[in-house]
Amino acid sequence: MAENVADITDANFDSEVLKPGQPVLVDFWAPWCGPCRMVGPVVEELAGENAGVVKVVKVNVDESPQAAQSYGISSIPTVVMFNQGKEVSRFIGVKPKSAYQEAIDGVRG
Repeated sequence: MAENVADITDANFDSEVLKPGQPVLVDFWAPWCGPCRMVGPVVEELAGENAGVVKVVKVNVDESPQAAQSYGISSIPTVVMFNQGKEVSRFIGVKPKSAYQEAIDGVRG
């Protein structure tokens, strides 16, 4: 896992995603998911390029099913942008890096 991307679990999802002062990009994934392995490096690049602007985290849906269920994640990869504790955008499946960057740009202060 890249140094700019945190691993989040059911236990710390609320405190790490819903309460921080900065926007949070969440990658819901699983290690057995081929498309997830395509999105992972893109998410890690975005984390490095947007450090200090947005927090980037990953949630393994096999290990943290409650977080995924709470947000109706039925397909992975799903990338969700949160701002001030609320979902502001969602991407299901593999999307171009520019789509995720537009979501990040949309929540910049």
